[in-house]
Amino acid sequence: MTAAQATKAFSLRSIAVPAFGPALLFCIGEGAVLPVVALSARDLGASVAVAALIVTLIGLGSWFFNLPASLITLKFGERWSIVGAAAAGALALTAAALSSAIPDGLWLLAAAMVVVGMAASVFSLARQKYLTEAVPVAFRARALSTLGGVSRIGIFIGPFVGAGVMQFAGISGAYWVGVAGMAAAAILSVTIPDLVSAPGSADGQRGPEPTMRGIAVSHAGVFLTVGAGILLLSALRASRQVVIPLWADNLGMDATHASLIYGLSGAIDMLVFYPAGKLMDRKGRQWVAIPSTAIMGTALMLIPLTGSFVGLLLAALLIGFGNGISSGLIMTLGADFSPDRGRGQFLGLWRFIADAGATGGPVLLSGVTAAASLGAGVWATGVLGFAAAVVFAITIPRLKHRRNY
Repeated sequence: MTAAQATKAFSLRSIAVPAFGPALLFCIGEGAVLPVVALSARDLGASVAVAALIVTLIGLGSWFFNLPASLITLKFGERWSIVGAAAAGALALTAAALSSAIPDGLWLLAAAMVVVGMAASVFSLARQKYLTEAVPVAFRARALSTLGGVSRIGIFIGPFVGAGVMQFAGISGAYWVGVAGMAAAAILSVTIPDLVSAPGSADGQRGPEPTMRGIAVSHAGVFLTVGAGILLLSALRASRQVVIPLWADNLGMDATHASLIYGLSGAIDMLVFYPAGKLMDRKGRQWVAIPSTAIMGTALMLIPLTGSFVGLLLAALLIGFGNGISSGLIMTLGADFSPDRGRGQFLGLWRFIADAGATGGPVLLSGVTAAASLGAGVWATGVLGFAAAVVFAITIPRLKHRRNY
């Protein structure tokens, strides 16, 4: 079958369970525990600062493990890397659930959160590489946007499932939901056959794999240009998660109203990922990359001007829309620019850049807020959106579909 025939015969629905099922289950498990990690740390005697640090360990574990994750995926293959990562996450959450029953359980909880972050890094990278090679280029943005959307749905659902179980099992119930979700993701991944790679993939090629350093040098131009936009977009996304509750508190709203605004913004976020992916496949990546970042930047600029529940809600909904249409954008651009040989190494570096932005965004917000005011800090993060839009307008090739570099 030719590449054109394979593309014509391809359907995302035909791979829905193996491609997206494990991601949904893994993220339900992750989402169930995220709201309770700080509370668990506090119950174990941690100060507020230490509790916040333990939550941060998940992101740090993911960030610093992106490069080793690419080597693990190369050694064991996408399928078994996904299985192993989900199983490791389930074991780590089991340890977290038991941390309250042992002396010095705070250290066990901290170690468990690092492992959860590492597992998420391997799982995400292997899943991205898996879909990049299994899905024809004409469907790439839709597939990766759906992967991003499904992950967000899982993170959204997880806290509700965890809350339901905690009514009967206490705070440890959330961790057992996490264990169940990640264990189910591992089982689903191991029982469903590997997807067949798309025509034109590198499976049949021979020769030594490029080194991480070699990929970094040969693709330095991409990392320094489009990668800069990815860094800014990740910082923007991470900052918006902090801005909404902080500004709600600044306006004197209680936790219920703040959570309602945040939840509605997240609901909008989850509704638009597939149309955005289809637009990227049909028209090109710029049609989403530029509007999404500009919309989020505009919405953040508007937040300091709001003074009521309705005003903040409208700005938050605009942020949710902008973020929703960018679902899968970072993964799609990474897939577009990744080489056939050394794709895993490239994606590891790509994800490292993205996670650096996700870590740096809230730091920028905190620094400007400390030096000036919260409003100034929010405006500073809004500027990141416009900067990202400019970078994408200049650097993303103006083609409908960008094949591998």
